[in-house]
Amino acid sequence: MSMVFRVRRLFSIYVAYHLPVSDTAQVGRAARLRLLPGFALAGMRALPAALRWVRHRDPAARARVKQLLDLSGPAPVALDPALFAPKQTLNVPEGAAVTVVMPVYDNLDMTCEALRRLEAHTDIPWRLVLIDDASPAPQVRPCLQGWAAARGDRVTLIENDENLGFVGAVNRGLKQALNWPDPVVLLNTDAYLPKGWAPRLLRPIWQDEGVASVTPLSNDAELGSVPLPGRARDIRVETAERIDVLAGALNGAAAQVPGPAGVGFCMALAPRFLRALPQFDEAFAPGYGEEVDWCRKALAQGGRHIYVPDLFVAHMGGQSFGSARKRALIARNSEILTRRYPGFDAEVHGFLRRDPLVTARLALGMAWAEAQRGDRALPIYLGHSMGGGADIDLLRRIRADMEHVGAAIVIRVGGVFRFTLELWMKDDEAPLAGGCADWDLLMQLLVPVARRRLVYSNAVGDCDPLAIPGLFQSLFRPESDELQVLIHDYFPISPAPTLLGAGDLYRGLPDSEGGDARHTTRRPDGSAVSLAVWQQAWGGLLARADRVECFSQASARLVQGAYPKLENIAVCPHVLHSAVPRIPPPKTTQPVIGILGNLAPHKGAGVAQDLSRHLAKHANGGQDVGLVLLGDLDPAYSLSAPACLHGRYSVDALPDLVARYGITCWLVPSVWPETFSFTTHEALATGLPVIAFDLGAQGDAVRAAMAQGAPGALLPLAQGHPPVSGRIIEEAVRLSAVAEQGS
Repeated sequence: MSMVFRVRRLFSIYVAYHLPVSDTAQVGRAARLRLLPGFALAGMRALPAALRWVRHRDPAARARVKQLLDLSGPAPVALDPALFAPKQTLNVPEGAAVTVVMPVYDNLDMTCEALRRLEAHTDIPWRLVLIDDASPAPQVRPCLQGWAAARGDRVTLIENDENLGFVGAVNRGLKQALNWPDPVVLLNTDAYLPKGWAPRLLRPIWQDEGVASVTPLSNDAELGSVPLPGRARDIRVETAERIDVLAGALNGAAAQVPGPAGVGFCMALAPRFLRALPQFDEAFAPGYGEEVDWCRKALAQGGRHIYVPDLFVAHMGGQSFGSARKRALIARNSEILTRRYPGFDAEVHGFLRRDPLVTARLALGMAWAEAQRGDRALPIYLGHSMGGGADIDLLRRIRADMEHVGAAIVIRVGGVFRFTLELWMKDDEAPLAGGCADWDLLMQLLVPVARRRLVYSNAVGDCDPLAIPGLFQSLFRPESDELQVLIHDYFPISPAPTLLGAGDLYRGLPDSEGGDARHTTRRPDGSAVSLAVWQQAWGGLLARADRVECFSQASARLVQGAYPKLENIAVCPHVLHSAVPRIPPPKTTQPVIGILGNLAPHKGAGVAQDLSRHLAKHANGGQDVGLVLLGDLDPAYSLSAPACLHGRYSVDALPDLVARYGITCWLVPSVWPETFSFTTHEALATGLPVIAFDLGAQGDAVRAAMAQGAPGALLPLAQGHPPVSGRIIEEAVRLSAVAEQGS
């Protein structure tokens, strides 16, 4: 493929990433031209890595090109190390006090617990304005009266003769609170304060006159929710207390975050702004959205709204209204907010895109995951950012872990950042993620995880893969942790993860003393890494693992051949993602070769291309042979007509596709020794004959099937070269005739 074609195609991909539209043909010429200068500058920076990829197929170089051209997908948010800086001494101002306003409507048990925690956990002078909003349960008011009387002047009890709703009740409380000069904390009866909460919540107001409100993090606090913003989830009180212990150790003063508005379940209000805005707007009665309206008005007066990452307050379930009523109120009051503040939604979306709380969410989320794991180890995976079969397997493992352990952690390499940390929690469709280039920062975030199950999945694409074995082992504590290595490819054996050498040819295990440049690499500083040095580093990780899991005997043989002293190798074949239907041979006199899956160079793109060209020029003994690829083809290659490129397929559609194209046999054109071949097993499961090269997991699978009487053929790779297309055609004709006779 010419260099001009490569650059044009890369620019097309760049346009698709930076001008996303449903149909790329709609992108106008002017829009494309506007992107050209940025593409050219990024291309110049990426040129050395691109040349290394072309010459040596170094996967780290490919990942670097994607990074520099911003083709690695949506960027995670950058992690902030300030959260782990040494804590500043918190000086409580002389005479500091706090006034708490708490409206009450039934839920006596929860109210009593909230009051107990307020009294036990507030370590500065406090007052409480308690408002009974005409609770219908007869025991509520006498209980509140007794509690208030026992505490004298510290508690003011307001008794509403009729229910005013949340907004009306709060407004009566705020009016009373204005009699004192202190910050006011609006506190729901379902908000459980932890020990030492007040100084952490009030610090921003004490230190900055421009702060109008302060909100802690919580399990249910909209923008302040942990681990995912806007995602409320139930929490046990004991878990919340453990999370707050970790939160209290963080440097909250260095990592305060301004947001579009606070959240009223536990929100501190600065006296200066409360005097200017002494009431919530009754238009939001009975409740929801009133604190957002207040915050937007305070913002217009120069106030800021702060989230503090070093305080976690449990919110035990939105108890003020029933769920159906709550949804109706939210819908109605959201319309009011949109009319009044048309830019608010955009600010919220912008906040979520850059999520300045991501580091705190991850830190507290790790503590949450640790608290709920029970006696099981928490899984920490090391994976890449390149998709493919390894990532499919990783996602399956993550889903199983979320079901049985409650959470899973993934460290990915090769993306926009060198390291991307993901936290997957049960019932979430996507993880919370943040990125950095600092391994020590990741180690800080993982400190709460006391018992770990470390699983290496794949590190292809990292900019310095020689360092990966040592970095990953630094997370391992022998006295408590487990360590497992998954062999999805041969990266632990060679920098060429497919083991293909010069000319994209497989010549068996590479010689550690040999000179094939494909089996060497360079570190970011330019220093060379020989295969011997590579295997010394990766061999240390394999030897330390409790289990090195291979997915085929062929893969295990290669790993054992590279590291003869390993005694921890286990073979655990994959299970197909879905059942494959048995397919009878089509009634046709023309042999048609089918290929399953997406073809990259190591998957046999060149074999398919050469075969299609041969078929276009020749007939086999006067008999035409067809070729169809059910999948996609690497853009550097093409199929010559009349060969057909179908595109992606689903397993359940295979019977229809076989009938449509008249497929009589399958070809597995992969030229590397696969660790496990899903497409080979899919092809064998259909019952149609399968042709493959005699190497790797694909060769073992076809050989085993043939031993059981299944039709198939194994073709040798003579001195690393694939057999000529004529040999494939001969076998296709023979096997198709056998299959037709058998039917």
